[in-house]
Amino acid sequence: MELDASTVAALWGAVILSGVYHGVNPGMGWPLAVSAGLMEGRHGALAKAIGALAFGHLLAMLAILLPFSMMTALVRWETELRVGAGALVIAAGLYLLINRRHPRFLARVSPSRLVLWSFLAAMAHGAGLMLVPIYLGICGADLGDGGHEAARDLMGQNIASAFAVALAHTFAMTLAGGVIAAAIYFWLGLKFLSRTWFNLDLVWALSLILVGAFGIYLALYGH
Repeated sequence: MELDASTVAALWGAVILSGVYHGVNPGMGWPLAVSAGLMEGRHGALAKAIGALAFGHLLAMLAILLPFSMMTALVRWETELRVGAGALVIAAGLYLLINRRHPRFLARVSPSRLVLWSFLAAMAHGAGLMLVPIYLGICGADLGDGGHEAARDLMGQNIASAFAVALAHTFAMTLAGGVIAAAIYFWLGLKFLSRTWFNLDLVWALSLILVGAFGIYLALYGH
């Protein structure tokens, strides 16, 4: 099944928008970048921290997406896998909706280990899972009777797509989070942060449910 242009645009738009959304969410770590810059008293520390958070987030996205990209079963059971992935994302959203506590183990990770912290935070919050239904939609294809050679070709394309999705998403996340961190560090200050920021945990959980439902709808009624 070939993707039409509007579906491709919508799916890649979702990759970018989810990245912006993750970047805006303080749970993905930009306050730690502000803290690093203020504690060390130099601009370079802010940029270094943002880079570390971005790298950890990218690793988390790839850790989730790459196993799906290497599944030959994706060829034969595409619809079933996409529905299952959507249901898994909905389940993660419902869990976070019921259990509103911030993962305690993150508090035991040293703030200096930002790559590890970012990786674990993305995993714990289901950030990578959010991308799975979108990614599987991008990879949607029908091999017909192409056989093993065609399956290997598709797998290679899917691995490349996994890297492209993870990189595009992480770039959007880094840009959004970096802009907020820089604005607070250089101009707005911590008082602005304490007075104006709001908790996104509820929005995060609901967004997982929405993305999961969107993935199931695309699998059953989309391209």
